[in-house]
Amino acid sequence: MAVLQAKQDALAARIAGLNLEHKGWTAEPRAAALARLTAMGLPVKRDEYWRYTDPAVLTAAATPAAAPVPAQTPAFAPIERLKVVFTDGVFDAAASDDLALAGVEIERLATAGAKDIHWAQGLYGQLETRGQVPVERPLAAMNTAFATDGLLIRVTGRAEKPVALIYRHESEGSDAILHHCVKVESGAEFTLLESGAVAARYNTVLEVDVAAGGHFHHIRTQGRDHDRRCVTHLFARLEEEALVKSFTLTASGRLTRNEVILELNGDDGVAHVAGAVMGEGAAFLQDDTIFVTHAGERCESRQVYKKVLRNGATGVFQGKILVKQGAQKTDGYQISQSLLLDEDSNFLAKPELEIYADDVKCSHGSTSGAIDETALFYLQSRGVPKAKAQSLLVLAFLAEALAEIEDEAIAGDILHRLELMLGAMED
Repeated sequence: MAVLQAKQDALAARIAGLNLEHKGWTAEPRAAALARLTAMGLPVKRDEYWRYTDPAVLTAAATPAAAPVPAQTPAFAPIERLKVVFTDGVFDAAASDDLALAGVEIERLATAGAKDIHWAQGLYGQLETRGQVPVERPLAAMNTAFATDGLLIRVTGRAEKPVALIYRHESEGSDAILHHCVKVESGAEFTLLESGAVAARYNTVLEVDVAAGGHFHHIRTQGRDHDRRCVTHLFARLEEEALVKSFTLTASGRLTRNEVILELNGDDGVAHVAGAVMGEGAAFLQDDTIFVTHAGERCESRQVYKKVLRNGATGVFQGKILVKQGAQKTDGYQISQSLLLDEDSNFLAKPELEIYADDVKCSHGSTSGAIDETALFYLQSRGVPKAKAQSLLVLAFLAEALAEIEDEAIAGDILHRLELMLGAMED
């Protein structure tokens, strides 16, 4: 009873200053989300899926101060893309491109949400609601209820270029809640890029509905934001022969929790999620919590997470594959590995399989280890300086995660950023 009361007290304090929008087509899903949130309360460290990550800084009423991040060359700069900029969670029209792209409809939640009807009415909050079972995700429900803005994107064809969400953090007390919805119609294809420091603290939700034969690619960088405290959620539903691929690069930050909830409902669907992490210092904690549900036949899923940790950094991986009854010929793969560059860093892993079909191929593995001394000696014996040799071995370790990015130009940009990070570590 004391824990339940603590959850409710924390919730009351957290949402006291937030506004619930009671207008337009979003009023109903927002009210339903608030009801779910009220029933659950906010998470505490005693909750099963928060046991490795204390959510207190995410649920506190006061926003922790965080130094603004100076303007820098954004990720994906060499890539031709449509740029949409949010500064401290507020849309920046002057810095953004025109929201017109062939085969793609783009609107803002803040303006489209006031309409009486909208195509996103059948998506906003719907996948988040489904993702609350069997594991409660109260911070996602809070996002649906109180999100101030975001993008509503409907893809009807093959987009000629990606849409890039560029985030800027300028206010040390900003607290952003953004909610994006993407609907990929049958046979359409779309790439969404995300980069930059969002705010002092932030909570984001991305709901993605991919129809039969649709393809959705998502590449995100989280870096250069040493005070970052955030929780992100990706909910995706795949129909027959649909494909979803998501990759996240995380560096810097104090607390970063990335949740991914995937449903493979149609037959022959493909869902790959991957992450590469560079963690530095005792204040660093990064958590990937993944839940993949196989409901269709002959579906394939991959979870590939690689974390490089040093100077007392902590990495967390919680990944589950659920194969429902009738989901025959499922191919589920999960790997989580850490490279610990000192004895003070920690990797906490909880891999899970739950299978109710009898003709499946599922595997999971989790390992932690240090740099291979034999390989390090070999490189040094060939004249490679020790720091450079270590960087090469780190890149080799992360290669499997980077291989999940299909676009070679985007993968090359991510690799370049990793090389710059490792070069800084060599100095």
